[in-house]
Amino acid sequence: MLRSNHYDVAFEAYLRERRTAYVAVDESRRALLADVSLKSMDFIVYSPGSTNLLVDVKGRRRTGGRRWENWATVEDIECLAKWQEVFGGDFRSLLVFAYESELNSAGAGSRSFVNFREKRYDFYGVWVDDYRQVMKQRSPRWQTVWVPKEAFRDCRFPLETVLSGSATAL
Repeated sequence: MLRSNHYDVAFEAYLRERRTAYVAVDESRRALLADVSLKSMDFIVYSPGSTNLLVDVKGRRRTGGRRWENWATVEDIECLAKWQEVFGGDFRSLLVFAYESELNSAGAGSRSFVNFREKRYDFYGVWVDDYRQVMKQRSPRWQTVWVPKEAFRDCRFPLETVLSGSATAL
């Protein structure tokens, strides 16, 4: 997690508000695994009634027609998939999209939000395995990928669904 990144800090505030156990990962150094440098996840989150989560937070602003922007880098996806393999069956990699909006805006009925520093942040998760299956190349130059609107609607879920412990098999 980067303390200078307001999306990461807002996500941490959300976890604290929910009293969810987590570890914020120091991203200042990359991990070496079998002589390969891996980008770290942002958080390890302990989820009741579900597998534990390896979380990479992706901050996006809600503006105009870009309500569900969901791009990531190829490296983000590959490294989260590798970490999931390394940690084993008790862990699952999750992209958490943190959507920033004005404090007084409505969040489509989601309970997965926090009001933090005069902004509202809504949190939606997408399993990395699901994201990989439907992702499309966004920019070859920047090595970014994205998920089309309809597919993203089908694979995203309010983060509360997993953290509440009520959904064990999402």
